[in-house]
Parts: sequence; structure tokens; C-alpha cells
Amino acid sequence: MRRWAYAALLVMACALPAHAQPAPAPAPPPDCRMVGDVPSRTGEPQFLRIDPAAAERMATIGLDRAGIFARMAETSIPETMGCWAMPAGNFDSQLISVGMAQWNYGTGSLQPVLVRWRESFGSRRKFKRALAELAPVSGEFLFSEDCVAVPVRDRCRKGILAAQYPDGKLGPVLEAELKALFESDSMLQVQTDAYIDLLDEVRLELARVFPSGPITPRKVRWAIDTRVQQKGLPPSEDVARLRRKLAAMPEAERWPRLRAIFAWYKALAETIDQDGIVRDYAWNVDRWSCMIDARLIDPEQYELLHLTFLKSRTAIGNSGRWQALTFSRRAKIILGVGSVSGRRDGDCPLRPFTP
Repeated sequence: MRRWAYAALLVMACALPAHAQPAPAPAPPPDCRMVGDVPSRTGEPQFLRIDPAAAERMATIGLDRAGIFARMAETSIPETMGCWAMPAGNFDSQLISVGMAQWNYGTGSLQPVLVRWRESFGSRRKFKRALAELAPVSGEFLFSEDCVAVPVRDRCRKGILAAQYPDGKLGPVLEAELKALFESDSMLQVQTDAYIDLLDEVRLELARVFPSGPITPRKVRWAIDTRVQQKGLPPSEDVARLRRKLAAMPEAERWPRLRAIFAWYKALAETIDQDGIVRDYAWNVDRWSCMIDARLIDPEQYELLHLTFLKSRTAIGNSGRWQALTFSRRAKIILGVGSVSGRRDGDCPLRPFTP
């Protein structure tokens, strides 16, 4: 790879002084059940099941069992700090978000997960017994017809908001019961099944956007994050238009066009109504610009960054409040260098430092 041509500079970078090292990333709570191919509560190893037919489909995009759980863990890091539960309230207008992919009421992704868990018991008696054990106070309400409807009905919305603080944080009882529910062995299986369903959608989306292949691990990771945050990859018409423009673009415009996207991201991040990027964007712009200077961005990365620009500028949650964050997440995956939620990975080997 071209990057390794700068091995000597990388060795120098390892000697960065303490003041130049990135701040430590936020740590998950000590009682968090971490996402992965974990043993059951009773110690049974690899108890989470993957349907053999689904496993065959995942293999077509390069994912075996270990790869599936690695992608689950990666998805969960910006969503829940790597936890299986990490419930959150209405701070982002999603009412409740919970689970490794932050299934939520706002997008209608939480209700099917709740229904799937209820139906996994095969009998109402077993379901009621599990619910009484895990969520004795709020469980019956969370599984009421008003709360499993898509969209949630007004009675459910009012009841959930009443159990939250004005700043959108969950009350202690609701938070604890959601955590217990989503960290239970039975819900881990449901979350695994739901994530594999999501991977199936990603597989079909990748075939649509990249019909001639190849489907690389980088594209798979990029598509998963796009699907989790924004439900799908850019429409075919937009992809075709972009590719026509890129094909006709003079070579002299190649890097200025990409710098313009990073300038858009920086300007957006500095506006008053962008959240989740204050600790990240300046470092990102500096390192990504350095990668342009070093010509460390290959053709696949170049196209994916432009496709990310197409999709990030259509992130409409809270009237576009998270557009810069969506770009940060995907650009970090594409380039292998980036800061998201204070967690920095990789670096530009040409970045000078002060001893």
C-alpha cells in the first residue's frame, strides 16, 4: 500500500510527546454487558444462534461468525459505547433509544424488536414471567398496543415522556428496566437476529450501488454505518449522476473537489446547531487534509467520500442537527483515520509535531 512508503515518518510519529497524544475516549459504564459473541448468563459459550442460511448469505459479503460479531461491536461503539443496552431518552427526539444499534421509537425500529422478543417465548405465560422479572414496573406499558404501534400512539408518547426528565434523560426506574431487558440472554438473541436482518439489507444495497464489485471489507463497514444511521445508501439515480461527474472531472480538480467537501464539513460543524462533533471536527479536518497532501486517499476511498457527502447532507433528523456527525462516522471508516465522540484512531504520517 502507498501508505507504507511513509514508514519512517510513522516511526517518528510513535514518539509523540505526551501533550500531543489524543484525549482518552469516553469509557463505557463498568456494569455494561459488552457486545460480542459472549457467553450466556449461565456460562454457555457461543449460545447466540445464527441461522445457517443467513450465514451463507453473509459469507457473500465476506462475513463469517467472527466477522458478524466484529461488525456488531463496531456498530455499537458510537451508538452505545460498545454495550448491548445503554438506553437513552428523548434528547434527540427519538423518545427512547436502546440496544446495540440504538433501536428507537422515532424511526419505528424499536417496536419490531420488542414484538420479536415477546413472540420468541411462544406462549403468553412465559412472556409475562420474563417481563415480570426484567421490567416489573414499566414492562406492561412498554409492550402495550399503544407502544408497539408504528408510529407510537399519543398515549404511549405521553407516558414515556412522563417517565423522563425535562432534559430528555430517562428516569432511573425506566432506565434500569430497559437495561435489564436489553442485556438479557433472550434479548441478545433478538438483537443478533435483527442485526443479521440489517446485514441482509446491507448486502442487497451493496449489490445495487456496486453491481460490478468488488465488495470490500471497507465498503461493507461503510454501508452498515450508513444503513444504521440513515436507513440506506444513496438512491441509484444520485449515484449514477455522481459517477458521471467524477468520470468527467479534470484531474486538476481531483483534490480541490475533495477539499471542498472537508470545508463543507468544517463550516457545518462550526454552525450553532450541529451536535456531537465539538471534540472531533478540528482534528478531523486537519488529519484528513494532511492525507490529501500526502496523497494517501485511493480511488475507492475517494468515491466513498463523495457518496458519503451525498448521503450526509440529507440527514434530516432534528432538521439536520446530526449531518456533520454522520459524515465524521463514515469518513473515519473510509480513511481509517478520524475522531468520533472523542475517540481518535489512526493518524496522518506526514503530520508534523512539536517536541
